[in-house]
Amino acid sequence: MIFNLIIFIISISLVLSLFRAMVGPTLFDRLLAANIIGTSTVLFLVIYGFLSGRTDFLDIAITYILLNLIGTFAVLKYFRYGTLSHGEEE
Repeated sequence: MIFNLIIFIISISLVLSLFRAMVGPTLFDRLLAANIIGTSTVLFLVIYGFLSGRTDFLDIAITYILLNLIGTFAVLKYFRYGTLSHGEEE
């Protein structure tokens, strides 16, 4: 019962985030929406792994959240510096 409610709330959050990602007035609103979508996906994986008793879904969720974090840092670095490399360009 409680898991159904949690999945329903996460689904509403996911739909609202998809709307914000499409309509967002600024790039940072879209990036935040993409992070929420990634976090919602991780929550779905964790809940499914818990309900099915398969701990390998938790490992996949941890990997996915780390990729989400690295991707966010890469996008922010690109928009701040204009490049993903470090150091001076020759």
